[in-house]
Amino acid sequence: MNKFVFQTTPKLVCALGSAEQLSEHLGSDTIKRVFWVTDQGVLNAGIADRPIQTLRDAGYDVTVYSQVQADPPETMVIAAVEAAVACKAQAVVGFGGGSSLDTAKLVALLAKSPQPLETIYGVGLAKGERLPLIQVPTTSGTGSEVTPISIVTTPSDEKKGVVSSVLLPDVAILDGLLTIGVPPAITAMTGVDAMVHAIESYTSLLKKNPVSDALGKQALELLYRNLPKVIRDGSDAPARQAMLLGSMLAGMAFANAPVAAVHALAYPLGGIYHLPHGLSNSLMLEPVLKFNYTHAIGPYADLGRVIDPSLIGVDDDQAAQQFVERIVALVNTMPFAKTLTEAGIPGDAVEQLAAAALKQQRLLVNNPRPVTHADAVELYLAAL
Repeated sequence: MNKFVFQTTPKLVCALGSAEQLSEHLGSDTIKRVFWVTDQGVLNAGIADRPIQTLRDAGYDVTVYSQVQADPPETMVIAAVEAAVACKAQAVVGFGGGSSLDTAKLVALLAKSPQPLETIYGVGLAKGERLPLIQVPTTSGTGSEVTPISIVTTPSDEKKGVVSSVLLPDVAILDGLLTIGVPPAITAMTGVDAMVHAIESYTSLLKKNPVSDALGKQALELLYRNLPKVIRDGSDAPARQAMLLGSMLAGMAFANAPVAAVHALAYPLGGIYHLPHGLSNSLMLEPVLKFNYTHAIGPYADLGRVIDPSLIGVDDDQAAQQFVERIVALVNTMPFAKTLTEAGIPGDAVEQLAAAALKQQRLLVNNPRPVTHADAVELYLAAL
């Protein structure tokens, strides 16, 4: 507990309207060509218009790349890198959900330090310098703006991670106004995703530390209290800002105390069946919470007291039970599918999913309870 390393994005800007002040954070006066990474949905929504225009008004040449796809495939990432090289980009802005932010990280690295993408999957394999990088999330979920991780979908439909401190962005800008138009279902999926980050970082087996613990608890409190508010009223700007802050804090936590079985089991649902990442995590959360219970009563009790201070003084087993019950109850109020069957996953896919999940040993080693193939099968069956 007393020996750990903690890394995060060095500059955080948290304020409503801050996305229109990007030029203040680009740094060097020599930067004139900016490569803007986003997806077509975000671009069509118009929320990038003002931030892009403010950069252009400040004298920057902005090239917009809007071909980002969900669960970024290798071919798309490589195409984005080639586009950045072609326009001689000097800095990169990631603007959007987790897929855009993850893509922007790899563009910033590979445009500056070319290396085959397939050779840098894993921990610490990505090398070299990258272009200056600013990340602007438009959903409150991934926390990618403060993590050294980029998730890519390989040609075999496997989700793999590039994990390296070189991917940590220079600046994260949190502007809740950008999230006001996010539909309720996506708000719900991304919000639960962020809660999973907070929970899994707090129960992480190998690298849990005092800083990640403090961030995880603060994140969960913000997310648990504000997610129902933004589902009821998507225009609640203070609640939207609180959700972005909670998502970022959870990202800082799990970047240093990594996620575990929920994510390992969620990845095949996204890679093979293309379910949204937040939905995949939501579907696997209840089974994994219950599976881990005997090995995580203390941490669960701590988190229970965070979301309900009346549990302070209650014994750990009761507080832990209340934690699981309340998280499950909240997820069950969200406007999305509650089972794998409702999400279109066939029952005969369980063996394939379990085999794919067991390949995610980078994540499973962090789980408080070991997960075997048979366990994975049972967890998917419980989610059906």
